[in-house]
Amino acid sequence: MRPEYQEIIDLQDLIKKLNSIKNSIVVVEGKRDEHALRKIGYSGKIFQFHSFKGLIKFVDKMPTNRKLVLLLDSDRKGRYLTKRIISILQHRMNVDLTFRRKITLITKGKIKNIEDLSHYVENDDWITNKHLYLPAKNLD
Repeated sequence: MRPEYQEIIDLQDLIKKLNSIKNSIVVVEGKRDEHALRKIGYSGKIFQFHSFKGLIKFVDKMPTNRKLVLLLDSDRKGRYLTKRIISILQHRMNVDLTFRRKITLITKGKIKNIEDLSHYVENDDWITNKHLYLPAKNLD
């Protein structure tokens, strides 16, 4: 998969916006999802849903004074978890789905799993090089 130039630019802007949100928690499903977000430059707080060993334990650990940004996968399981989390937490905290929707729009639906965002990074040295892959522009 070779990303388009505009997708890269828009994704960079989205990560900047996500990094700028104060007092927020990003929730992903697992380790690979967290790794992909870190790899593309996200530096904020990330919770892995699967590390909580269930929905009830996850809900119990969520602070009430924070914004919750859900970045769960777009597969059947991810959609189910998103609906359940929203139904339980919407009265306790601000749940934000806009970033997940924007990722889908920017990548034109190519990214169904958050871990696939790692394809947008130039190399695997994500600690020292957080530059997104920028393909050469066509001069045709």
